[in-house]
Amino acid sequence: MRLASSFLIGLLFGCGILLAGMDDPAKVLNFLDFAAMFTGDRGAVPFGGWDPSLAFVMGAGLAVTAVGYRLVFARRRPLLAERFLVPTRRDIDPPLVAGAAIFGVGWGIAGFCPGGAVPALGLGRIEPVIFIAAMLVGIAAVRLVRVRRTAAATKAA
Repeated sequence: MRLASSFLIGLLFGCGILLAGMDDPAKVLNFLDFAAMFTGDRGAVPFGGWDPSLAFVMGAGLAVTAVGYRLVFARRRPLLAERFLVPTRRDIDPPLVAGAAIFGVGWGIAGFCPGGAVPALGLGRIEPVIFIAAMLVGIAAVRLVRVRRTAAATKAA
């Protein structure tokens, strides 16, 4: 049941991403084109000017999440689990900052984030395939570095 609900929630999210047009990297890159936002120039920029639609998608997502959290945490426990699994760490450490920076730079270069790239895989375009492949290589590289650091620290101790 948990797998089926996860699939349905992911499907709903992916349909929302597609419906909002966030599978199109040009739409995302147009939001990040701050020069066009300030100049209003639609002819000199590569993708035709600033597009605020991503801000509306993010705002709608935050509103739904805020209401959802209030409803869910009013319950004693989740429907399909024994307890809520909520992160307890609140510190900002170098790996978090580095990961956020890499994510932001990658998003700005490619125009994809995982939430938009996965649904776009089904559209038959090569760009999301390349993005997902690069993302998986990055994940594997980070894991390899962590394993090697842990092994070196264990060996040194």
